[in-house]
Amino acid sequence: MGILWIIMIGFVAGIVARLLSAGPNRPAGFLLTTALGIAGAFLATFIGQAVGWYRLDQGAGFIGAIVGAVLVLFIWNRVAASRAP
Repeated sequence: MGILWIIMIGFVAGIVARLLSAGPNRPAGFLLTTALGIAGAFLATFIGQAVGWYRLDQGAGFIGAIVGAVLVLFIWNRVAASRAP
């Protein structure tokens, strides 16, 4: 049940991040949106633990996952923009 919860929160965080982010909003699709949200949660957890906001046994919450997903989407768009002809 925990994996399903992670997938649902990741999907919702990915959708919200795509709505908040400016730009072409790629990657698209259910799986990539879910991966975006989950990657954002991992990024927010890593940064939060490095800065000292979270203990080692804590993870980022829903807001942290959204902020992390926006950061991942920003990085994705910068990499894609540098590859554009």
